[in-house]
Amino acid sequence: MRSPICTMLGIEFPLLAFSHCRDVVAAVSRAGGFGMFGATAHSPESLEQELAWIDAHVDGKPYGIDVLIPENMSTSGERDVTWNSLEARIPQAHRDYTRDLLTRYGITPVTREVADDVPQPFDGTRALELLDVAFRHPIRLIANALGVPPPAMIERGRAHGVPVAALVGAKEHALRQVAAGVDILVVQGTEAGGHCGEVSTMVLVPEVIKAIKDIRDVPVLAAGGIMTGRQMAACMAMGAAGAWTGSVWLATVEAETSEIFREKMIAASSRDAVRSRGRTGKPARQLRSVWTDAWDRAPQSPGALPMPLQSIISRDAFEAIDRAATGGNAQARDLVSYFVGQGVGLIDSVKSAGHVVQEFKEDFIDAVAHMNALLEE
Repeated sequence: MRSPICTMLGIEFPLLAFSHCRDVVAAVSRAGGFGMFGATAHSPESLEQELAWIDAHVDGKPYGIDVLIPENMSTSGERDVTWNSLEARIPQAHRDYTRDLLTRYGITPVTREVADDVPQPFDGTRALELLDVAFRHPIRLIANALGVPPPAMIERGRAHGVPVAALVGAKEHALRQVAAGVDILVVQGTEAGGHCGEVSTMVLVPEVIKAIKDIRDVPVLAAGGIMTGRQMAACMAMGAAGAWTGSVWLATVEAETSEIFREKMIAASSRDAVRSRGRTGKPARQLRSVWTDAWDRAPQSPGALPMPLQSIISRDAFEAIDRAATGGNAQARDLVSYFVGQGVGLIDSVKSAGHVVQEFKEDFIDAVAHMNALLEE
């Protein structure tokens, strides 16, 4: 294809796949797409291991990494904030509320011990350390979410000849990213899983393309609810240079998701993917569960804490939830959840990642052929 994304990244099909699972990343890249490894939860040491594995299994095909450096957090401006120092800021009412919720569903709350030097969730300094690790590997793209990448990230990308992508959920965000010098915009509609805005992909993609047209030529990747090649073709018909996808890979055999969550995805409708602050403190789309209802709808809820404090609460809670559900606690299944977009309503089975890439290609070709046929006499 003659998409600028294919040229920039050295790929044959402009389908980017965000995943926290190294197996998905490698499988997508081998199949002709482009795997993006979600590195936010890793330490430099564990990221080195994961990228070394990808290098050994990607057959020389290109891939990239994604980090998360929020511009706005409750700890913005503070230095040397650690996980344990944040633990001390959690109000007792929120601790009690979480413990009582889990106990009602037969789940034993567990607090994982963390070393004193472990940084806070979404720590910007740690993210830059992860980039130092990543640049020792043949990555072809780095991406950031939740704000304009810091200058150091853009400068490092340029120094290594690696494009920098940034996720945006509104036109004004896109304008700021273009002014900052990013190379690719990932224009993400509200349908997306994880942190997202309020404007739909169908509206946001052409709005951003129109807004940046006379400023600088920056390729746009459409994101949010894209689960098929036909949807990808539709976005490219609007002017996008390719697609950024995430939720569709959660229902693959290689994914990090549990069998229980996959079963819940297959049973879910698009309305079951809700925006909730209950997991990270910022609105993030995830599968509706007892957990999301407890934080967003219950009258006794103390309300989610701001990022990154809510992540401190939810990490231990979801580890206990998943452990209990996997261990046979039927009640715990009602709390099982994960980040997923509204495209979950299109998931009807679990497939291999390579098969999903092939389906995207076939659906894309069918969609283009359909449009061409409409122009024939």
